[in-house]
Amino acid sequence: MPIATLNGIRINYDVTGTGPLVVLVMGTGSPGRVWRTYQVPALVKAGFRVATMDNRGIAPSDECAGGFSVEDLAADTAALIEHLGGGRVHVVGHSMGARVVQELALARPELVGKAIMLGAAGRPHPMARTLNSGEQALHDQGIQLPAQYAAAIKAMLNLSPYTLKDEAKAQEWLDIFEFTTGKTAPGVRAQIGMDRSRNRLPDYGRITAPSLVVGFADDQMTPPMFGKEVAAAIPGARYVEIERCGHYGYLERPEEVNRVIIEFLTAA
Repeated sequence: MPIATLNGIRINYDVTGTGPLVVLVMGTGSPGRVWRTYQVPALVKAGFRVATMDNRGIAPSDECAGGFSVEDLAADTAALIEHLGGGRVHVVGHSMGARVVQELALARPELVGKAIMLGAAGRPHPMARTLNSGEQALHDQGIQLPAQYAAAIKAMLNLSPYTLKDEAKAQEWLDIFEFTTGKTAPGVRAQIGMDRSRNRLPDYGRITAPSLVVGFADDQMTPPMFGKEVAAAIPGARYVEIERCGHYGYLERPEEVNRVIIEFLTAA
């Protein structure tokens, strides 16, 4: 994967396919390669050129451990789009990445063709704020949860009960989460520490890009009501809710999520 200096930092990215460009923006703590399991192949098959990136905070992109903002991430995404040729491109983001898409559509509307937000939110909530503060405290106090326990908590927070009731699937996910659990990197700590205190919903009335908000019915991290609020705030935005999946719905029910994304991107 190439690394380019964009917006004053090094950004690791990858581009696959030919056709109209789609940029995929990942959520907190995850590398861009996560998209490559399901979304990149489906979009390339549908005739798109697809770019993924490691957001600042995720090595080998610069970790910027001193701190940064969602606006910085949006500016990074804009710089990558310009690096890849500019013009209006389609942008898809999940969770934190959805917020990046929202801010990009506000700050650089000339770069955004269609905007898709998965697991979106536009305002703070006490549960999310408290969980976020707890995650910061664990890192700052040098506390590392046992891998098995951390995996179980992550599964319960991010997956649907319909997924977890299947013992074989539950064990598969637990194994993945346990294997990937470890000490929080400084850059991820910086992502977790970004200011999320503002209610941005009133500002979303200025978004002009055709927009789709996708909610996941069993999402406990960004419950569907938050996605509905975002869709209601953006003029003309559509809202689609996918059943039987949680916050990681794009991994739990990828075929359905990919279908919704591609239908929106290819519609006249």
